[in-house]
Amino acid sequence: MKFIKDLKPGDRMADIYLCKHKQSATTKNGKAYDSVILQDKTGTIDAKIWDPNSEGIDDFDALDYIDVFGEVTSFNGALQINVKRARKCQEGEYDPSNYLPVSSKDIEEMYKELIAIINSIQNKYLKQLLQSFFVQDTVFIEKFKKSSAAKSVHHGFVGGLLEHTLSVTKLCDYYTTTYPLLNRDLLLTSAICHDIGKTKELALFPINDYTDEGQFLGHIVMGAEMVGTRADAIEGFPILLKQELQHCILAHHGELEYGSPKKPALIEAVALNLADNTDAKIETFTEILKTKTEPGWMGYNRLFETSLCDTKVEG
Repeated sequence: MKFIKDLKPGDRMADIYLCKHKQSATTKNGKAYDSVILQDKTGTIDAKIWDPNSEGIDDFDALDYIDVFGEVTSFNGALQINVKRARKCQEGEYDPSNYLPVSSKDIEEMYKELIAIINSIQNKYLKQLLQSFFVQDTVFIEKFKKSSAAKSVHHGFVGGLLEHTLSVTKLCDYYTTTYPLLNRDLLLTSAICHDIGKTKELALFPINDYTDEGQFLGHIVMGAEMVGTRADAIEGFPILLKQELQHCILAHHGELEYGSPKKPALIEAVALNLADNTDAKIETFTEILKTKTEPGWMGYNRLFETSLCDTKVEG
């Protein structure tokens, strides 16, 4: 099959893709059309069915695999598919492994690196807590390796949660070498655990959407609860240490308007917020650049609240 990352304007496509999202809409002139997001393991692409009632467009829904024929165009600097024909496929016509976006990095190697950091923790209580999740809990480990870090925006792929967690943890480890006032064991434990609630907030691929628990509580609250429960099961775990760890998790988005139940009150919580924000923003920008078809300005971006520019632009 021809993967999405290899498509370019002017291509004619005729292959099977996963329908990640489908929504009916209406043009300014009142004409109905379908807006679709197609997905394979290399990414997603926007698609439009301008005449959904025409012959050759079969009924299909989100999470169906569909055989698509259409043209690749460029709209506002991003690729888009003009779908001419679409047919719902049956099981056996496709290999599901071709349609799940996966981290470009080796998942097992990243996990080994994370375990090495856990083994470097000196505080016996924090180390025992980390091992209870990342060494002893096989169900949690399997979900953690497969989870994404977000429904969209950044690290929205299999292994994304692990990749993001490892990057944030390594940034925090660097901070401790530059700012010795930081408590390394507390900061790194907080970094490793800061997003564990996402294993409950988001369903695994191909769904990768919010669970009921995720909608009601969110990953920050659930992560703090998960850590608190494990700490309570460890004999002699210091109450203040548990509260400090939970605070870092609860404050890691930095601001109340960004979803943090608390603002950072510990220096370790400040460091974690900065590391988390750094990795999320850099990865988001990286993923935006991957969709560019030509260098130059990309227009206003809501997340960054400014117009973004491809670094290859001249002048």
